Amino acid sequence: MAVCVCAALSPLLLLLSCGVAGGYPFRAPMVLDVTPRITVTTSGLLGCRCFQSSVVNYSTLLLEEDRGLLYVGARGAVFALNATDISDSTARTIEWEASKEQKQQCLSKGKDDKTECYNHIRFLQRFNSTHLYMCGTHAFRPLCAYIDEERFKVSSEFEEGRDKCPYGPATGYTGFIVDQQMYTASQYEFRCSPDIRRNDPYPMVRTEEAPTRWFHEADFVGSALVRESEGSTTRDDDKIYYFFTEKSQEQTPYYSHIRVPRVGRVCKGDRGGLLTLQKRWTSFLKATLVCSLPEYNLHFNVLRSIYTLPGHTPHDTLFYGIFGPDWKNVKISAVCRFSLSEVQRVFDGPYMENQDYGAKWSEYTGKVPDPRPGSCITDQLRSRGINSSTSLPDDVLNFVRRHPLMSQQVMSTEQRPLLFRRTTDYTQLVAHRVEGLDGQNYHLLFMGTDDGWLHRAVEVKGHLHIIEELQLFDQPQRVDSLVISHTQMSVYVGSPSGVVQLPLSTCNRYNSCYDCIFSRDPYCGWDGQDCLDITAQTDRSNLTQDVLYGNRGCDNGQHTIGPASSGFGLEPIQHQSRSVMVGDDVLLQCEISSNLATPVWTLDGSELQGYGLDSGFRVGTDGLLVIESQPEQSGEYTCHALENGVRVAVVKYSVTVRLDMPHPPPPPIDPSQDHPFYPPPPPLTPLFHPSPPSSERPLPPSPPAPPPPTSELPAPPPAPLPPTSELLSPRSMEAIRSRLCQSHRQEEET
Repeated sequence: MAVCVCAALSPLLLLLSCGVAGGYPFRAPMVLDVTPRITVTTSGLLGCRCFQSSVVNYSTLLLEEDRGLLYVGARGAVFALNATDISDSTARTIEWEASKEQKQQCLSKGKDDKTECYNHIRFLQRFNSTHLYMCGTHAFRPLCAYIDEERFKVSSEFEEGRDKCPYGPATGYTGFIVDQQMYTASQYEFRCSPDIRRNDPYPMVRTEEAPTRWFHEADFVGSALVRESEGSTTRDDDKIYYFFTEKSQEQTPYYSHIRVPRVGRVCKGDRGGLLTLQKRWTSFLKATLVCSLPEYNLHFNVLRSIYTLPGHTPHDTLFYGIFGPDWKNVKISAVCRFSLSEVQRVFDGPYMENQDYGAKWSEYTGKVPDPRPGSCITDQLRSRGINSSTSLPDDVLNFVRRHPLMSQQVMSTEQRPLLFRRTTDYTQLVAHRVEGLDGQNYHLLFMGTDDGWLHRAVEVKGHLHIIEELQLFDQPQRVDSLVISHTQMSVYVGSPSGVVQLPLSTCNRYNSCYDCIFSRDPYCGWDGQDCLDITAQTDRSNLTQDVLYGNRGCDNGQHTIGPASSGFGLEPIQHQSRSVMVGDDVLLQCEISSNLATPVWTLDGSELQGYGLDSGFRVGTDGLLVIESQPEQSGEYTCHALENGVRVAVVKYSVTVRLDMPHPPPPPIDPSQDHPFYPPPPPLTPLFHPSPPSSERPLPPSPPAPPPPTSELPAPPPAPLPPTSELLSPRSMEAIRSRLCQSHRQEEET
């Protein structure tokens, strides 16, 4: 059994071990494992605004750009915030707590009194021009209600919500309202199977359970309405896509008897069948999403989050998804992108068939009924008298009932992840398009983590470059929701403790041309003096930007710079001097802000080759350690930051290794003079307070000893030890201590 487990985990373990045992002093990072360029902690956040109140779990966000409002659903409350500044005092509140009686009933069912037996707002959408609609778990008895937008009060009696809202706060759930119809997907009733439903005003339509269950322990993460009727020459129907992970029952090249990521689809105008599939979806189809690293035989089979990025036309729609493995003790995330055209191709392909209602699935090779099962109503069907799903023939409906799964898989656009990240669990993502100075549209992604960080990344040539990682909270907590405002140029983050508002970009963080260009931020451009937000500039002719390569445009287009150039800041390069005794260690510090830059040291213009104890140099994150310095190691040391093929000087040190003592020698001794050779040392300052004074008188001081003959003069005292300074890091002090101990041991042995 242990061999089987190792065989199953070997691709993942191999992937995790890559780069771990790299050679000293640097580890070669794995190509796929993307490192954020800049790390910003909470104290360094720019333009950050926060909203908090007495409640918790601010997990449901609804942004209305035209009204300038951000609606927030939390535990026991709904808030209306000013989208321009969520921290101002204009917030309005609706309190909606579960009653004590309902909480007691929840506890009697064995539910958690710290999480489940409260009213968590799970649904918050606009219903019409005057009202919002919300649903809450209400301590394991879901309820829904309308909100009068103008008065911001509940305007109706609470409605039964068990067909619209899940019972628990952690159950997978997605939904929205379109044309005053509510489309949701979740596990609704207690101990009920997962389902996709459409509620009022049409009669409720849901998925089929028998004879072939359409869902198997499905966990829904998102949904999207695509207006495919717009511009359609056949008056095709709009479609709703659902994204979820479920337990697999079929044998496929990628998955076998484990959880698999899926995309499902229904037609917006589906009314169900007349007799067969009555009040059931007649257009439901589902297919498998593939996000994998083929060369490692590693497949990310759990879908955590999905975001729909609309295109210029509905067919240009893209879906970005966060995926992870099905191992709870391993933190790995991958981001894959899928195109709507690829999804449509799979839904137009062959079906899977479950033989004898067992575990054996295979591609269906028989005759497919006409019209094609799972299709929406188009002009072609209307010309044949099929004006709605209730007019579909029984053979078509029976086929749909037994063949919901497609045979082919939906492959990601790059056939591999755009991003792979170890030791990180992404929880949410959003994306939008930004036009760069080169006229290209770049996709900018914001990804939240399970411990409260936000990663901002730009997609370049099929890969994601993480511009920066931002620590949002002092205490680690999960990012539960993300929304983007193009009007406010902000991203909003929902979390257990509150809501955070951040600008889409902070170009003023970069203080030099190189830092501005190296960031590859499509929002930022260098004007010769400052790094500016290009969207705020009417004249962009003097701006420089290089998103594609991140190394062109500074220093008159040169890719390397000379020693006299300034570093990452506007100030000239720091010049410092160091004078040390021969045999001493000296640490030359070099602070580099970019996590992607590598320090390169030169001595008198020649690059140092090789680092280690034998070479006399060691390089670490804190700088260059010159070990047991020798006279030939004197000279000018320069620390360069090497990034994207460009070498930028950061700091210079003029180091002098001295053979003599750095202070003047003592004056000559006249033997005829009656005085001690050395002046008495200054009195020592006690480390602790002395004991109380004794009543006994102190003894008189001893008379000074006569000076020794000149021939018996003692040897000069040893040179004073250098004081502890910034030159000696803890690591160099430890190296000195180790060498002294080794020297003492050798003396004892001899």
